[in-house]
Amino acid sequence: MLKTSLKRGGRVCCGLLLMLAGAAQADEVGCITTAWKLIGANHKVCVDVFEDPKIPNVICHISQARTGGISGGLGLAEDPSQFSLACQQIGPINLPAKLPNEETVFSESTSLLFKSTNITRLWDAKHNTLVYLAISRKVIEGAPANSVSTVPVMPWGK
Repeated sequence: MLKTSLKRGGRVCCGLLLMLAGAAQADEVGCITTAWKLIGANHKVCVDVFEDPKIPNVICHISQARTGGISGGLGLAEDPSQFSLACQQIGPINLPAKLPNEETVFSESTSLLFKSTNITRLWDAKHNTLVYLAISRKVIEGAPANSVSTVPVMPWGK
């Protein structure tokens, strides 16, 4: 019970900060255990989904490795920088008049302090394509882990 409360508490605080910053909130789709732990939470890979906060009808799914064990269960472990990203159009896309060339659309803490997974939307005007780039960040040094997904802006249902 305590480990669930601590982990949820950290995510709630992170979520409140993101709402103030305008980034998207993710909903958990599900988790698959990758390694069973005798004591504490199991290691797992979880899939979350979020909607682009400024581009209606674009959703992204991100899978991320989550550390188990006692420290992972208490929310004290650093999750590995292992993730995958897939974004797609689910309806007609109407781009805002002033779409920034680069904007953070999602961020999630992956350790108690200093490390997060950030997803940035880039606009490729030449190819009329939204590009979503997921990267792992530390305050002191950035990690090279990254994943990219593209969404061509195309007519819908014609």
